[in-house]
Amino acid sequence: MAMSDPIADMLTRIRNAVKARFNSVDIPGAKLKSEVARILKNEGFIRNYKFIEDGKQGILRIYLKYGEDQSSVIYGLERISKPSRRVYAKGKDIKLVFNGMGVSILSTSKGIMTDKTARKENVGGEILCNIW
Repeated sequence: MAMSDPIADMLTRIRNAVKARFNSVDIPGAKLKSEVARILKNEGFIRNYKFIEDGKQGILRIYLKYGEDQSSVIYGLERISKPSRRVYAKGKDIKLVFNGMGVSILSTSKGIMTDKTARKENVGGEILCNIW
């Protein structure tokens, strides 16, 4: 069965794995999802990720990160732009997530990047999701 929104599926799998206190979660692989995972790792929301070849589309394994008291580093994930309603923003109009405590992930003409990088390079794009 074809999936209509693979990014929302990825965020939901991560959200459910965090609630169940899993160490890792497997997601069907794609380049866009790998780029989102790269940003999550660079921003400190996950420990690591790796792409596993399986002869089909591959599997993206994300290793979740928890604090000392087993509380998750990820408090919330929110899909902003959806297939039914795309949300775009100019570089100077990108809003902060929780006054800078969270991160927006954007798809721009220069690739997938965070809101901070997009503001610095003054490029706009489609706001994929917010993470805090």
